[in-house]
Amino acid sequence: MVRVYLIKRIINGYKYLSSKCYIPAFCFGGVGLLIGTIWILSDLSDSPEHLTLHEIFDQGIHEQGRMPNDYPQVNAPSPPRSVSWYSPLARQCSGIDRDLQLKLLAARLNQATQRETVVIDKTNFGERYHFDGYGRRLDPTPRVVVIHETVYSLSSALNTFQTPNPLDEDQVSYHTLIGLDGRIVDLVDPLKRAYGAGYSAFLGEWAITNLRFKGSINNFALHVSLETPASGRTFKTSHSGYTDPQYDSLSFVLSDWMERFKIPPAAITTHRHVDLGGERNDPRSFAWWKLQSRLAALGDLCVSLTPESAVN
Repeated sequence: MVRVYLIKRIINGYKYLSSKCYIPAFCFGGVGLLIGTIWILSDLSDSPEHLTLHEIFDQGIHEQGRMPNDYPQVNAPSPPRSVSWYSPLARQCSGIDRDLQLKLLAARLNQATQRETVVIDKTNFGERYHFDGYGRRLDPTPRVVVIHETVYSLSSALNTFQTPNPLDEDQVSYHTLIGLDGRIVDLVDPLKRAYGAGYSAFLGEWAITNLRFKGSINNFALHVSLETPASGRTFKTSHSGYTDPQYDSLSFVLSDWMERFKIPPAAITTHRHVDLGGERNDPRSFAWWKLQSRLAALGDLCVSLTPESAVN
């Protein structure tokens, strides 16, 4: 195992020598470089700051701050066809349920102390990228919220996220979980990237940050998941639904994100909608009217809901 910067210097040196090897002096010099390389590798094999060769090349496409020539010189695939999202949330400035409003405002004062943070394994989340795998600049600002469900219990989900998953295809997480009792569990800082959606897009936008996989919205999305009731821990298309405490807590989480990142209501969507593989249908049995009444009571729906506001 060796330091990354030394590996890069060695690789660059070999590339240069291979282009000049018709000159005897360079060929003899190459022998010397080879000997020196072997010495360096053996000398630094126990260094605490190291990566394996496999890790260097596997992670290379993710490095930020590379020069444009370091990216693969191939054409990036076209983004998927934009599928319109007609948000079930409507603009609402009046007709507020005052009893619900008073209840939520009181509960919101206490939710900060009841909210908890759980540390998950570092393999299950990452940084948001400023460049994609083709060297194109990305805007990593969160601008879409995806609602999910756990399918199994909250404790089962936490166990999954706390389990190391070194393979990219196994990594999974949400930014926040909400239990059946309304418990809010924060797992990933909203400024970082959670792995809530695989092959996905929203309004025709995705980001390809790993050339081994298709595009995803994870680089600019926030993910929140509701604990599934016992009746939904099957593959049926519906279940008994989520609890009122869950809708209360969901409205608090969404309200905070909407204010912090200037996310419009029209950019709150579902895993089912963004999934391009046609395999996801969560959150099943979701009552949008319950979320509507709560966000309206918190004053988050008295805003423009034009399509443009979901993108800009």
